[in-house]
Amino acid sequence: MKKITLLLAVMTVFTANIFAQETNQKFNLGIKAGGNFSNIYDTQGDSFTADGKLGFAGGVFMSIPIIKFIGIQPEVLFSQKGFKGKGVLLGSSYDLTRTTSYIDIPILLAIKPINMLTILAGPQFSFLLKEKNVFQNSLASVEQEEVFKNDNVRKNIMGFTGGLDLNFQSITLGLRANYDYQTNNGDGTSSTPRYKNAWYQATIGFRFL
Repeated sequence: MKKITLLLAVMTVFTANIFAQETNQKFNLGIKAGGNFSNIYDTQGDSFTADGKLGFAGGVFMSIPIIKFIGIQPEVLFSQKGFKGKGVLLGSSYDLTRTTSYIDIPILLAIKPINMLTILAGPQFSFLLKEKNVFQNSLASVEQEEVFKNDNVRKNIMGFTGGLDLNFQSITLGLRANYDYQTNNGDGTSSTPRYKNAWYQATIGFRFL
């Protein structure tokens, strides 16, 4: 039994070594953290305008080689998005800062022409954890705030992300551009601004393997 176990271990190491040589890549597991600069697009709302805001982004990632120069990089990230905006609701104007906290799960195709550079692109699934609305206009009514609290918000959103990773031994610098395919409102009945998220992301990561 010991001989069989030893033989299997040697075969596994030998096979993994050949695979790594053929793909020119290695399996990696790592953590990353940084920030988002987010805003919204494709908006609908009375006299609604928006500016971008900063938020935190961080989580874990894996680099899985498939063939030479090509692999898959799935990630699981906590990601803060949102905007600063103003508009009209229930006949009066409002100023609003909205912060939305998501779990983002991008599944990225990874092309690695050289060790220092990885090109990434693919779909992303986002799940809304929390939404926080802050009214900065003292004239905002209680009725307006209740509309925002009771708004029909979509929890699950599909999007797209793409960008680059710059690799320095165990350190990775990541740059991404991201946008959602779907609007924030769940069934089209929302009376508050309907929009799609868009954001730029910069992170620094550390690979354990």
